[in-house]
Amino acid sequence: MDEKEASKVGVDIDVASGSRIEAGDSVSIKAGSAHLHRRLNASQVQLYAIGTAIGTGVFVSMGSYLPNGGPAGLFLGFVSWSVVLYGVNECYAEMVCHAPVPGAFVRFAAEWVDEALGFAVSWAFFFNQAFLMTFEVTAIHRLIGFWDTHNKMPVEATTFIVIVLYGLINLMPVQWFGTVEFCLTLGKVFLILLTLAFAFVTMLGGNPLHDRYGFRYWKTPGAFAEYLVDGHAGQFLGFLSCATMAAFIICGPEYIAMVASETQAPRRVLPAAYSSFKFRLLFFFCGAALAMGIVVPYNDPTLAGILSGDISGSGTSAASPYVIAMERLNIPGLANFFNAIVITSVFSAGNGYVFSSSRALYTMAVANRAPAFLAKTTRNGVPIYAVGNIFFPGEWSLKWFFLNYAFLAIFPLSFLGWKLFRKTQYRPMGTADLGLGGDVKEIDDYEELIEYRPLTGLYGLVEKTFGGMRSQRS
Repeated sequence: MDEKEASKVGVDIDVASGSRIEAGDSVSIKAGSAHLHRRLNASQVQLYAIGTAIGTGVFVSMGSYLPNGGPAGLFLGFVSWSVVLYGVNECYAEMVCHAPVPGAFVRFAAEWVDEALGFAVSWAFFFNQAFLMTFEVTAIHRLIGFWDTHNKMPVEATTFIVIVLYGLINLMPVQWFGTVEFCLTLGKVFLILLTLAFAFVTMLGGNPLHDRYGFRYWKTPGAFAEYLVDGHAGQFLGFLSCATMAAFIICGPEYIAMVASETQAPRRVLPAAYSSFKFRLLFFFCGAALAMGIVVPYNDPTLAGILSGDISGSGTSAASPYVIAMERLNIPGLANFFNAIVITSVFSAGNGYVFSSSRALYTMAVANRAPAFLAKTTRNGVPIYAVGNIFFPGEWSLKWFFLNYAFLAIFPLSFLGWKLFRKTQYRPMGTADLGLGGDVKEIDDYEELIEYRPLTGLYGLVEKTFGGMRSQRS
């Protein structure tokens, strides 16, 4: 069981052994994190929440739906889904801050609703994250193709290098994993702010062509595009298409939940992480959707050619509306810098998927819903076999039929199968164990004794920028 050394002047309580703690004494306490270690600080948690949620979607893939909905359809599609996900975020915040345990929402589903639901949620989330990791590896190789136009870099080399790096980073003690993600995500934040500034400055005429284009493309060819059918029905379908894309791109609350059990002083760190989510929705997702609809028209011939395959560059930064606008405005060098930072962004997203999927697998093993050996951790609190299992058996050549259809059946089939096999019972409202078998009490004791000092330097700057921490309870 993971234990922490903590001290607090003026604390006067009895420990389990019956001994008395005097003021200033050092005691061993359980942290409610099983064998995982609470070593992630506030800034690392904040930037991990940003980094894992942002990959190619915000910078490249979002632009592929601009021709479907037009600039207004794209923007409104992301705004509408952001409203939905904000409500989801608030629900996550209430539950995870109450019980920051390993695999938080996975365990909540099992212990507060039905064990069969927990089984289905855990395996569905694991497979989702594992497959997303392979998608990011593929995306990295295609982004390298922005420079490697002759395809001299073999895909096997890219895959091997990226997977080795993912393995090394995720086998480090969690505080070092957090440091890597912290540095990578700083690049993402910088790039997002750069693209928003690029759209704002250039639309006002701050470009080599001195073209003050403003909201020109919202007037010609128009704010809404017609998708599948003509008229207002086509515009509405375009909006729905963009909203559907937003459902795949916008995420975040679940990733904060996956690091909750490895966060220092979680009751003081996690509220700020969840509270800042509304700003991430506003600037990173809705802001990007607005900016993309400003810098290029939805019927841009270059964008249409890349999406149709008539022009090379599909899946690379060449398909990004930002890069298309940079080249149209004759801004040299910026497209190469953009592609380089996007590659680090995609790498960071895949790295986060490995972390989340390994923690989901670890939680399942602890609850006897996966082989027990996957629950083994190193002395640094890293679930070594759960991390290794993400990369094997290595059957990454799955057929599109499985990806498109059979994968959708994992959740209902696993729910029904586990419910019939284990004969689990639904927990009516008011009967759930909100203390999670004593784990919440362990976290309460840990929070009472732990001293969490304000961060300094770059960590401290990020902590203050994203809302800092909740003040310590009296």
